[in-house]
Amino acid sequence: MFVNGVWEKGVRGETFQVLNPATGEVLADVADCNQEDARRAIEVAHASFPEWASLTAYERSRVLYKAHQLMLERREQLARVMTQEQGKPLRAALNEVGYGADFLLWYAEEAKRIYGETIPAPRAGQRFIVAYQPIGVVAAITPWNYPASMITRKVAPALAAGCTLVLKPAESTPLCAIEIFKILEEAGVPSGVINLVTASDPRPIGEEFVTNPLVRKITFTGSTATGKLLGSGAGAHVKRVSMELGGHAPFLVLKDADPIHAAKGAGLVKFLNTGQACICPNRFLVHDSLVEAFTNELVSRVQKLQAGNGLKPGIAIGPLVNLKAVDKVERQVHEALSKGAQLLTGGQRLTEGQLSNGFFYAPTVLGGVTPEMLIYREETFGPVAPIIPFSDDDDFLAMANDTDYGLAAYVYTQNLAAAMKTFEGLQFGIIGINDINPTAAAVPFGGIKESGLGREGGREGLQDYLETKIGGFAI
Repeated sequence: MFVNGVWEKGVRGETFQVLNPATGEVLADVADCNQEDARRAIEVAHASFPEWASLTAYERSRVLYKAHQLMLERREQLARVMTQEQGKPLRAALNEVGYGADFLLWYAEEAKRIYGETIPAPRAGQRFIVAYQPIGVVAAITPWNYPASMITRKVAPALAAGCTLVLKPAESTPLCAIEIFKILEEAGVPSGVINLVTASDPRPIGEEFVTNPLVRKITFTGSTATGKLLGSGAGAHVKRVSMELGGHAPFLVLKDADPIHAAKGAGLVKFLNTGQACICPNRFLVHDSLVEAFTNELVSRVQKLQAGNGLKPGIAIGPLVNLKAVDKVERQVHEALSKGAQLLTGGQRLTEGQLSNGFFYAPTVLGGVTPEMLIYREETFGPVAPIIPFSDDDDFLAMANDTDYGLAAYVYTQNLAAAMKTFEGLQFGIIGINDINPTAAAVPFGGIKESGLGREGGREGLQDYLETKIGGFAI
C-alpha cells in the first residue's frame, strides 16, 4: 500500500498473490490491507486536502503534465505489466497506456478552465458570484479489465479539481496501480494527496469508503450489483457517487448497411480485450437480408483470431480473468445451444498445450439467437458473438432498448436519416454510428438506466469532483 508517501504492507503485514491468468504463475505478492488501513489512508487524504486544494490550478496542472510525460516514457514497461497480470495482448496494452495517459494530459489542461461566473441580481446593490471548489476526499474503486486507464480516468480529474484521493484497485490487477502511483509520486504529487490500498477482499475497504464521513465522493467502475450496494450505502450518508456499471450493448446492422464493413467492425469491437469490456457488443441485431453475408464474413475473421499469452506476437485473444468467468461464458453458450442456437465457430474451452494453465475460451459465433436465451438477456463479458436476425416487420429499436442496461450501442447504416433516427431513439449513453471506438478523454463516458450515474472524461468528468458555491454580496 502507499499511504502518506510511504510504501508499506499495512497494519497486519499480510500479503496476497497476483497471478498471470494466461499461465497461472505467481507474479508478485502485494499488501493485503484491511478496514483499518483504509481508514488511515482516508485520514491522511483528509489531512492533506487543504494544502493541495489551495494550490493554483497552474501548479496542479504542471504535476499532471509531468505524470503524462512519465507515463508515455514508461509505456512499454507498463504495458508488459498489464499483459502479465490482466492477460490482454501486448499491442492492446500499449494502446491502453496511451489512452490512460490522455486523461492526464486532458485534465492537466482542464484544471486551468474551472471557471466561475457572475449572475445578474434582481435588485440594485446586490451581486451573485458562483465558484466551483473541490469536493474533498475521493474514494475510488477501479476494475481489472482496464487496470491503467480506469485509474487515470478517475485520478486525473480528482487531482485537477484539487481533491485528494484513496484508490482501491481490483484485487486481480494491483500491479498496474502500483506502477502508476510510482509515476504520480515522481511527477510531484505531494505526500498524502494520493493513497493506494490493495486488498484480496474488497468488502471491508468498500464498507469504510461508504461509512467514513471524511469521504465526500465515491467513484466506482464495476458490476451493476456491486454498484447498487455502494450506491445505497453512499445514499444513506449523502455522499456523491459516480458509477460506470455493466452494459449489454446492441450492435445494429440496418438493411442499407455494407455487411462486410459491419462484420469487420463487429469482429474488432466484440473481441476487444477478449470481450471483457463494458462497451463490447453483446447482441448483434442484423437485418435478415444481410445475415448470411454478415455472418460469413464475421465467422471468417473470428476463425483467424489466435489465442494465447499476450506477450507473444500475433496473439489477438488473451485469457479471461479467472475460472468463474470461463464458467459463465460456457454456461451461456451451452444454454443457447440447448434452445436452438447454431454454433458457427468456437464454443469450447481452450486447454491444450501452453493454454492448459490459463483461463481461455475460444472466440465464438452463435447464429439464430432468440429472446428466450440467457445470452440475449445477460451480459457475457467474454468472446461470444450472438447473431439475432430481424425483419422489416420488427421494431429493431425496441429490440435494442429491451434491456435494463444503457451504456453503449453501435449502428451500421449508410442512410443519414436512419442514422439520426436511430441515434436519437437508442436509450444508451454512448453510441457509435459506423464507429466502433466512440470514446476519447475529451468526451463524456457513461451510461443511463442501470449502467451508471454521472460521466467520466470531458468537461463533465471534472464537474463530478467539484462543489458549486454561490455568494450573494450586498454592496
